[in-house]
Parts: sequence; structure tokens; C-alpha cells
Amino acid sequence: MTLTTPAPAVPGRTTRPWFMLGVLLLGQFMALLDVTVVNVAMTGIRADLHTSGAALQLVVSGYTVGYAMLLITGARLGELFGRRRMFVTGVVAFTVFSLLCGLAPSAGTLIVARIAQGAGAALMMPQVISVIQAQFTGAARAKALSAYTAVISVAFVAGQVAGGVLVGADLFGEGWRPIFLVNVPIGVLVAVLAARLVPGGAARNGRRLDLAGLAIAVPAVVLVVLPLVLGHETGWPAWTFASLVVGALLAVVFVVVERRVPDPLVNLEVLRIRGVAPGLAALAAGVASYGGFLFCVGLHLHAGLGDTPLAAGLATAPGGVVFGLCGFFWNRLPARVHAALTPIGYVGSAAAYALLALSLHDGSHGGVLFFVALMLFGLSMGPAFGSLMTQALTHVPLTRAADVSGLLTTTLQLGQVIGVATFGSVFLTLAAGSSAHAITTTMTWAAVLLLAGTGFAVVLARASVRR
Repeated sequence: MTLTTPAPAVPGRTTRPWFMLGVLLLGQFMALLDVTVVNVAMTGIRADLHTSGAALQLVVSGYTVGYAMLLITGARLGELFGRRRMFVTGVVAFTVFSLLCGLAPSAGTLIVARIAQGAGAALMMPQVISVIQAQFTGAARAKALSAYTAVISVAFVAGQVAGGVLVGADLFGEGWRPIFLVNVPIGVLVAVLAARLVPGGAARNGRRLDLAGLAIAVPAVVLVVLPLVLGHETGWPAWTFASLVVGALLAVVFVVVERRVPDPLVNLEVLRIRGVAPGLAALAAGVASYGGFLFCVGLHLHAGLGDTPLAAGLATAPGGVVFGLCGFFWNRLPARVHAALTPIGYVGSAAAYALLALSLHDGSHGGVLFFVALMLFGLSMGPAFGSLMTQALTHVPLTRAADVSGLLTTTLQLGQVIGVATFGSVFLTLAAGSSAHAITTTMTWAAVLLLAGTGFAVVLARASVRR
């Protein structure tokens, strides 16, 4: 009988990486769920807290504003103070402010709690990609990234479904409040397990927080995001356009400052890493069109055709489930086709959006063609998205993981915000005349945007196969 001595653990690496990943992804799922879960509770919140239309919009979008503000900073803080510490801190903050959301006595309290809840998610989310980069290599990293993208795709759809179930159940007679309170036990579980499983320590020593970049980045993001999410509700007053202009100017100033400081908040040199720049551009087009698709189709089914919020969420759920499954298992396809999956998938998804427009143009629920379009979307975008994430990160060294993860998660969130705001504004404007015309127009433009993103996907594919 031969005794085998176990190999010593590598410092800084966990001995249970897949269990750890499951915990991280549960935290990510919880954070992404809260982007959309509140959509189905708006009627109850308005009646219970007597909110105005603008205040209600801030309840919905305040989370996204807080989230988007600190995403890049969250990645750097993880590099400086340790990914475990920042992830657990983010989960704890998210959980505490979820409790405050669920107990909020007024609209003002709920808005502040939603913004703070989003800030907690911003500390948590960038650490997931950084940990994947540090803890997984080769085929294992591709599998971990596939799980990451599958969670993203399913969470956005699941938020509307879960919200509808919880609001409809009216647990303990609390109406909309359980959509926030349910985060509390899950958050406690994630925080406890993450503290035990995620390796501690900072990625690199000797770095500092770029306060000048932070002072410019936060107001730049707020000034761009806030008018996008409030513009239609407030009738696009002059301040919304002024805010967009000032935000864009601050973004330019941010780039100039980041090129000059010795230790920038965002090291723009990472854009020169093979695959990163086209990957981010393709990702932005993909998530903007996806965000617009979920928002506009859900709104058309609910407000235009009179479906309940739960029914509207369930109608798009099959596409989200197929998206998630294909996004997880795409790497089982032959390796020789991996590079082509993103451009081919984008073309297929654009065709799916066009079919959605065709199926809904007559004011019906779309019938079989609507279902076929959802299946085509999931089968196309799942492999495209999973392959995109892997290709964009393939050549990123561990020393640049925090910089790229901050850019990637910021692109994911801002792309989704801009997609919802832009396509949502077009839809709501056109829906005053005809909801069918509005959904046909927005889905057609979503297809056009995705075809434009296909160009970046082709560049990414070429970069991934070039030696």
C-alpha cells in the first residue's frame, strides 16, 4: 500500500475553489437581482409611501446610481485592502441597507437606502472577477467565467419573476417589503461563508487610492446616469442636457488626469492588452441592447397588453434560462469555433430582436414566433457572451486583474443603464401613440446596435486567434 502525501497548498489559493466560487456567485446573483426586482413593486411602493413619479424613479434607479459610482473604486479597494475584506464588507453593507429598504417608513429613506445598497454591491461585485483571475487558470478559468456570465444573464430576468412572486404572495401582509427583506438571511450566509473561503491579502502592495481620479469619476458617472434615468419622467428639462454635457466633459478630464498620475484609479494602459478594448466595446453593445430588450418587452406586455408583472416576467424567462445554460456550456463546443461564437452569436441575437419586432407588431402576444425569437436569442447570446468574457480576459495578467475587472463590471452596469434609459425613453415616447409601434421600433434599433457591436466582436475574435 502506497501512501501519497498531499501537495502543499499554494499560498493565497483556496483549497475549495468551486465551493468558494459558488458563494461569490450567490452574492453576485443577489446583487444583480436587485437591479430589476423592484420594477414589479412600484405600484405598491407608490400607494404605501405616497411617492411622486420622480421619487419612484429614484427608488428604481438609485440602486444603479450608487452601484455605478463606485464600481471602479471597488476594484481598486480590493487590490489595496484585500478582495476578501472588500467582498465581505460589500455584502454586509448590502445586507444592512436591504434591511433598511424593507423597513423604510418614507420614500426619502428608501431612496437613500437604495443608493447605499448599490454602493455595497459596488464593493462586492468587482472582487468576483478578480478572484476568478487569481484562483483559476486554463480550462478551469473558462468554466468559472462561464458560470459568471450565466449568473448575469439569469439574474436580470429572475429579478422580475422573483419580485412578482414575492409581491403576489404578500408575505405576512407586508406587500412589497419582502423583496428587500429576503436579502437579509442570504446576505448573512454569504458573508459568513466568504469570510471563511475567500483567500485574504491584497493583490499587490505599495499601491494607493487615486483620490484625484475618484473625485472626478464619481460626479462624472452621476451626472451622466442621473439624467438618463430621470429624463423621461421629468420631461427632459434643461438641467438633464446640461448634466449630460458636464458629465461628458468630466469624463474627458478624467482620462487626462489618469494619464498623468503615477498610480491611476484606472490604468488606461490595460486597453492595450490584446482583446480588452474590443471586448469592452462589444460587451457595451451587447448589454445595452439586452437591457433595452428586457425593459421594453416587459413594459409592452405589462402596460401595453395588460399582463400582470409576474406574467410579463415569466414571458421572457425562457430566453433568459436558455441564455444562462448556453452561456455556461458554450466551452463544450469544439475549440476551433470558440473565437467565432461572439460575432456569430451577435448576428443571431440581432435576428432574434428583429423576429421579436415582427411577432409583436400587430399588438398581439406574438404567439409561436415570439417563443422562437426568445429561443434564438438564448441560443445565440449565451455562447456569444460566455466566449466574449473569456476572450477579453485571456491575455490579462494577474497584476492587471483589478484594473480590468473594474472596467468590465462598470461597462456591464453602465451599458445596461444606458440601454434601459435610451430604449426606454424611445419606447415610452412612442407608446403614447401605440405600444405595438413602440416595441417594433425599439427592437429594430436594438438589432441595429447589436450588428454594430458585431464589428467589435470580429476584432476581438481576430485578437484571440492571433499569435
